[in-house]
Amino acid sequence: MIVALAGGVGGAKLAFGLSRVLPPDQLSIIVNTGDDFEHLGLHIAPDLDTVMYTLAGLANPETGWGVVGESWAFMGAVERLGGPAWFRLGDQDMATHITRAEHLRAGQSLSQVTRALCQKLGIGCAVLPMSDDPVRTMVRTSGDTLAFQDYFVRLKCEPVVTGFAFHGAETARANADARAALSDPKLQAVLFCPSNPFVSIAPILAVPGLDKAFRAARVPKIAVSPIVGGAAVKGPAAKMMHELGLDVSALGVARHYRGLIDALVLDEADSVLAPQVEALGLRAPVMPTMMRNDEDRVRLARAVLDLARSWTSAS
Repeated sequence: MIVALAGGVGGAKLAFGLSRVLPPDQLSIIVNTGDDFEHLGLHIAPDLDTVMYTLAGLANPETGWGVVGESWAFMGAVERLGGPAWFRLGDQDMATHITRAEHLRAGQSLSQVTRALCQKLGIGCAVLPMSDDPVRTMVRTSGDTLAFQDYFVRLKCEPVVTGFAFHGAETARANADARAALSDPKLQAVLFCPSNPFVSIAPILAVPGLDKAFRAARVPKIAVSPIVGGAAVKGPAAKMMHELGLDVSALGVARHYRGLIDALVLDEADSVLAPQVEALGLRAPVMPTMMRNDEDRVRLARAVLDLARSWTSAS
């Protein structure tokens, strides 16, 4: 049994690789829902959808998010009518949001709806929202405190970041299946996918039930660095680190995760940093981590799983 924590495009890519290597009943992917928000009367769950579309082979390969071959007639009509067009929803994507909204209004939980969507998309492994309760990532900036999508999409990550808050996290109930997966006696490892540490991984661990179960799990905890060669593979992680006064490097990621993980997987471009990461008390295996195609995703998944298995065998 493997548990992966994921959010965003990088997280979805490694989740895809893991899903192609592991039997479906041996993989649980706990997904960030701090990015979720209400838009046009619908519950939008960007990270859940990115993970689902990627696992189903439907994600747009050029962006990593959205649906391949998407059309935009709906958004064009919204814009003509003077509606909010800053967050664009494709025509195929709208089907997901409308279906989700219909089932949520009927009283189903976000976990139940996600399970049903995954079944329809042919996804066999467990894709688990971190909580069915609303948790909203807020970005503190040098100006206002912004809802995550306002910062990320509407303002294109331009404001200077000073910190983060996760509204609702302190009272949110952990997804029961996610908590059970972290407590499973057959659990072999917990993996941090190469997701943004601040707005993809941190919201998951801000849910008390998940944080407690994670810390209680006596298995290797391995992260794949989302920073390669001093830059984020995708997204604003490097910009956030710089503005928070952190070292924009895999070493900076290691310092941020120290106390949470046992190993940080470094890309070959950052092999020179391995001794400094190891000086923090972490293992620092070096391997190719860039996932440019499906073969890369599977290769990285196999390598990380081999690392976890060798670790377990040695102990």
